[in-house]
Amino acid sequence: MTVALAHEHVPGPRADADTVVLIGSLGSDRSMWNPQIGPLSASVHVLAVDLRGHGQSPVPAGPYSMAELAEDVLALLDSLDLERVHLVGLSIGGAISQWIAIHRPERVQTLTLLCTSTKFGDPAQWIDRAAGVRASGTESLADAALTRWFTAELLARDTDLVDRYRTMIVDTPDEGYASCCEALAGWDSRADLGRISAPTLVLAGLQDPATTPTDLKIIADGVAGSTFRILDPAAHLANVEQAGPVTAAIAAHIGSNSYTTGRAAAHDVGMAVRRSVLGDAHVDRSILARTEFTAPFQDFITRTAWGDVWNRPGLDHKTRRLLTLAILTAVGNEHELDMHIRAALRAGVPPGELAEVFLHTAVYAGVPNSNSAFALANSAITEASSATEAEAGTS
Repeated sequence: MTVALAHEHVPGPRADADTVVLIGSLGSDRSMWNPQIGPLSASVHVLAVDLRGHGQSPVPAGPYSMAELAEDVLALLDSLDLERVHLVGLSIGGAISQWIAIHRPERVQTLTLLCTSTKFGDPAQWIDRAAGVRASGTESLADAALTRWFTAELLARDTDLVDRYRTMIVDTPDEGYASCCEALAGWDSRADLGRISAPTLVLAGLQDPATTPTDLKIIADGVAGSTFRILDPAAHLANVEQAGPVTAAIAAHIGSNSYTTGRAAAHDVGMAVRRSVLGDAHVDRSILARTEFTAPFQDFITRTAWGDVWNRPGLDHKTRRLLTLAILTAVGNEHELDMHIRAALRAGVPPGELAEVFLHTAVYAGVPNSNSAFALANSAITEASSATEAEAGTS
């Protein structure tokens, strides 16, 4: 049975932005991602979660399995209507992210794995740690955990950080911590790395004693096409000690594989082509007339018609103009036809070429529609001629 995870959902800059999900370490809560949440929300929605038994999430009796922890995350995504996301996981969060990428690949747009492993050492050590926490509480291991989380140099110079993160560990419920230890004891993804198909970034901390660069290199070697980087200095919570580089690496990885980034780029290209074909004045009027209701359609035609078809190299824009005029004449779409006739004239297409298009269309698609096309073109030519004469008279 899944657990309703406590979480922080920070909106990105636009409603259709992608979502990145941040899944943290054993003994942490979602605030461990504070260095990333704000900067990443400049481009995507950010969802930071508390694992079951951690932070403000419920603490069911254990033991837990990695599948259960992963299904909790998937249930949260379902509750928020998030079909595909960018997964970022550190330590046990990285194992959960691997599980989802292996077993639910359709839910993962990109995968970023930090300071994690395919197998976390000898299972017996985790069973022993779970028993120790149930007997003595998380405070009994807080100091030792901090020496794994941060380099000695950082611990020595930032006592405020030490106090904050020690409190984070101590505040983790004993049963939640112990039960997640048991999930780690049963984790082994080595045979399944080849099943991960999402674009994957793997980040290791050079000074991490818990999941070494060698452990992360195993993941990078096993996931086809992955990217591997080592951060220095950085121990287990590399996202804190190397906050800037980690955030930049995640943002770049998401951006290069982002649905919304691709849409935005296609929109920009399409808008440039649309303006070159129809003219700035027409496009500006269309933009001013756009409403919330019509905006999705305007985005669609800008990306697909103008950003894709009109931008293909197989035909030049003049040929596409003439084809468009012929097709609009054939189907009798007078509104669009009038717009494209005027755009063609503004672009310098001779009236004689328009006449040839309409004559040709009359033979193959019918005289009445071509007759209407001649009438529209004649009106546009007359108006253009009158405007030219008026300008000449005032010069």
